Amino acid sequence: MDTTSKEILFSREVIQKRVGELAAQISKDYAGRELILIGVLKGAFIFMADLIREISIPCRVDFARLASYGAGSESSGKVVMTKDIETSIKDKDILIVEDILDTGLTMQYFVDWLRERNPKSLKVCVFLDKRKRRKVTLEADYVGFAMEDGFVVGYGLDFNERYRFSPDIYVIKQ
Repeated sequence: MDTTSKEILFSREVIQKRVGELAAQISKDYAGRELILIGVLKGAFIFMADLIREISIPCRVDFARLASYGAGSESSGKVVMTKDIETSIKDKDILIVEDILDTGLTMQYFVDWLRERNPKSLKVCVFLDKRKRRKVTLEADYVGFAMEDGFVVGYGLDFNERYRFSPDIYVIKQ
């Protein structure tokens, strides 16, 4: 991808405010219960770290790694799990934390895979939701921001491992 420019979409201040709002809602919805957050690596780690610091209820954390993009900017459609969770989720409240919900193919695969392990409840929290490109009927339970289209980087999202560590979200203009 030849990147000629990037344009800010969400500033770190806007992101911080929205993460606080999501954490407050999650804390309210799970009050009196222990929640296990499962972050999807690598993209969700920054969002998840900020989110869990704002959540006011007891939480446990685990991670999985799934891949469908490879080195490109378009999903290959084939999902591969490269790191499994290490926690038993049977009869537990589970919240998947993901950076972006795009076609939905990766998330649908992961949701189905986790449901086979019989959690008490299973919900999805995504930082960015790109509904326009959805190929499955899956919807997130908690959404940071909805966006139409565009290739975005920053705040954990990368292109070939670049831009991931920016505290803002940018749209790449080609």
